[in-house]
Amino acid sequence: MVEGAHAFPPSVDTRLAGWDLLWIELTVGTPVKGLSELCKSAPSRMRHILTGLPPAEHPVVQSVRGLFRNAGCDPIRYRPSSEALIRRLEKGEPIPAILPAVDFNNLLSVELLVPCCVLEPEAIAPPLVLRRGRPGEIMDSMRGPFTLDAKPVLADADGPFGTPITDSEKVKVKTDTGTFWMVVYLPRAALSRDRVETVLKDLGKKITGLSWKLAPA
Repeated sequence: MVEGAHAFPPSVDTRLAGWDLLWIELTVGTPVKGLSELCKSAPSRMRHILTGLPPAEHPVVQSVRGLFRNAGCDPIRYRPSSEALIRRLEKGEPIPAILPAVDFNNLLSVELLVPCCVLEPEAIAPPLVLRRGRPGEIMDSMRGPFTLDAKPVLADADGPFGTPITDSEKVKVKTDTGTFWMVVYLPRAALSRDRVETVLKDLGKKITGLSWKLAPA
């Protein structure tokens, strides 16, 4: 781990056009109230967010898919994590209860319709880079060994640790409380920082026990 590795926000070299990475410092205390109810009601909330459109026709979903294709990745074969959540909610299933930080991360992903990642800050070694996965690269992901060739990849000094599809075991959140980092994969053409701030402000009125700080613009 390099000295100063935990300074927020981390430095990121973005080598994939069209993406903006928005970093959030999330602090989870106890008790957390309101989050569970929002996760349970997520299927109906998602229908409101989609405004009657099939997910594949929503401009934000289309923009994320386009950025996957630009990297050489088929977003139908390798779905963005946000779309995997959407497909679950379409079946009427709630956001699964895992840990508060993970649940909030998933809720924000649904609210914005974009991939989000929550991670342990101590697990990464900045500086970071967002780039195209290289032939032969494999990540020990939460799904098991995951081939990274031609996929959007977030890497640190030790190598890849995340994608907008799934993340590595090394950054996995394991505790109920603490301070964590979130990264929101924004498609620049379809979703603004202002929209994220509006959504977070609304969630802040409904959830207690969580607090967050956005990285400066």
